Amino acid sequence: MKIGFVGLGKMGSNMVKRLLRNGHEVVAYDPNISENKVGTKSEPIKVNSIPELVDNLPLSSIVWLMVPEGNPVKENILELTKVLKAGDTIVDGGNSNWRDASVHEAELKKKGINFIDCGTSGGVWGLENGYCLMVGGDQKACNNLKPIFSSLAQENGFLYCGPSGAGHFVKMVHNGIEYGMMQSYAEGFEVMEKSSFNLDMHEISKVWQNGSVVRSWLLELAGSLFEEDPKLSQIKDHVEDSGEGRWMVQTAIDLNVPAPVITLSLLSRLRSRQPESFSMKVLAGLRNRFGGHAIKSE
Repeated sequence: MKIGFVGLGKMGSNMVKRLLRNGHEVVAYDPNISENKVGTKSEPIKVNSIPELVDNLPLSSIVWLMVPEGNPVKENILELTKVLKAGDTIVDGGNSNWRDASVHEAELKKKGINFIDCGTSGGVWGLENGYCLMVGGDQKACNNLKPIFSSLAQENGFLYCGPSGAGHFVKMVHNGIEYGMMQSYAEGFEVMEKSSFNLDMHEISKVWQNGSVVRSWLLELAGSLFEEDPKLSQIKDHVEDSGEGRWMVQTAIDLNVPAPVITLSLLSRLRSRQPESFSMKVLAGLRNRFGGHAIKSE
């Protein structure tokens, strides 16, 4: 198949390479890359604008967006609606809010353009290992893209989840679970690091991969961290979030679902960004006032 691709960041560029390896043709546009380039078996056709991208696609055009959520998605959809026609398809493969999908789908439906939301997991390892794809939207339109999904995904690694928004909803929950798993590993390794035993975190992570109920790919990645830097001295204790953890917590609240582990894992990330905590100063001061407990001064 021939597909247009908007966004050649760390995820997008690898996805394009995987599609090319599997025999597809790709026309790519990224505003940060101003270069026209004739495509080859290992390189996409690179163009300088969205109209030029669509001009290089077949009659039933497919354009995959791999750009940051929010305004970048909206702006690219707006530009695409100026040049796409009824029967064409836009896929949002980024980490977008699932609520936005139904809005985009309703607006594009008026023009006869299909909109597919595709949650994409696999990170920088997806090029070699394949991705996990969670797809939402019109089922017929999704079925038409099966050759693309199959080429990007691991074997059995893509799923039609349901109508518009379902793909990004499932990906949001996936990322919320990921937050909780990562936080659990992080806390467990810190307890061991603080103990009186001289424990080898790398060897522990390796042995846990053999028969243990906590074995996982995340644990394997933790092991590689400890192998390279046993004390993690080159990593600052500052953790960002992509936004999906926040949407997950808010959605859990909206659905009256208690999700304490995921919620606390998100709050731990927020705490990691504080150079100092005003709330902790308040707590220390209150303990001093009511109980005479010692405080540490600046």
